Amino acid sequence: MVVEIDGSTLEGGGQILRSAIAFAAVLDKPVIVKNIRAKRKNPGLRPQHLHGMLAVKQLTDAKVKGTHVGSSQIEFFPQSPRGGKITVDIGTAGSITLVLQAIMVVAPFCEQAIVATLKGGTNVAWSPPIDYLQHVFLPRLHQMGFLGQLHLKNRGYYPKGGGHVTASLTPITSLTPLILIKDEETPRISGISHCGSLPSHVAERQANAAKQELVQAEHQLDAIKIEHIKNTLSPGSGISLWVTSKNRLIGADALGRRGLRAEKVGEQAALRIIQELNTNAPVDQNQADMLIPYLALAKGSSSIFISNLSLHTMTNIHVVEQFLDIQFTIQGKLDNPAQISVNGIGLEGASASPEFSQTD
Repeated sequence: MVVEIDGSTLEGGGQILRSAIAFAAVLDKPVIVKNIRAKRKNPGLRPQHLHGMLAVKQLTDAKVKGTHVGSSQIEFFPQSPRGGKITVDIGTAGSITLVLQAIMVVAPFCEQAIVATLKGGTNVAWSPPIDYLQHVFLPRLHQMGFLGQLHLKNRGYYPKGGGHVTASLTPITSLTPLILIKDEETPRISGISHCGSLPSHVAERQANAAKQELVQAEHQLDAIKIEHIKNTLSPGSGISLWVTSKNRLIGADALGRRGLRAEKVGEQAALRIIQELNTNAPVDQNQADMLIPYLALAKGSSSIFISNLSLHTMTNIHVVEQFLDIQFTIQGKLDNPAQISVNGIGLEGASASPEFSQTD
């Protein structure tokens, strides 16, 4: 039976497509997505959305229709996810992390490991920076039994990109559920401030401004690493901050842009992480919507306290519920802290089979 998804529902952005394609792959269910990114200024498939879909196509030997930039409808008919080596070259500063979002949902349930080479943007607007995936989201998935590593080879900024990331993602038996409640433990904040094809003082000023805001707010600060890259295809800068404590893995970031002082960039990132910390939530707003597919597929009941219930998260829940006979329970209001609970289906990966071996 073909699942039909309306891409204009609720938030109406690219997350609908990524989640629909990933779920179609892991469940071996064909899907048609209409009105893709209908609520965006430039609706339809953009390069990063197209390449994310094509990457999952490679992993599942899927038959696909509507594979062109600007397409408002796609049809995706997958076979069982096999994994293997893939190369994704977006060709612009299209977001590598958005492509990874689709691939990573599929990875635990493939027949063999995924070894992916990805080229494009690593630190670009409207998507999580690669630093967030490395230091926040991937460690959270590791708590669920996810096996994988991400390696940053080169940073890529808007508009030319040139970023290079490799991913090694291994099949597992099943995902473990998460129970995450308010965390009162004193957090420690770390981070990285980076710039490419700009004077090194840009990264230093970003870091110093962030430190000043955090100290004033009386937060404990570990090192903020300074990274200066001399030759990137486009000049750019940014700062990512993250927090680790008993249950808490959260992050916040800010990007530099022409006309915005480096001090303002650092201040923005610091104020965002402080806002997250003030809720005592172990899961930040961006992580919340990214976790939804994994919670639905995990073996057992999950319950997570999140800093802010966004429309993105509500949209991802809606998409998942179109594929599975489950229902998420939400205690809280939109744009406020909330508790999200679900009883996952316990989907088993190929490694649960007695015939499976990592050397196959």
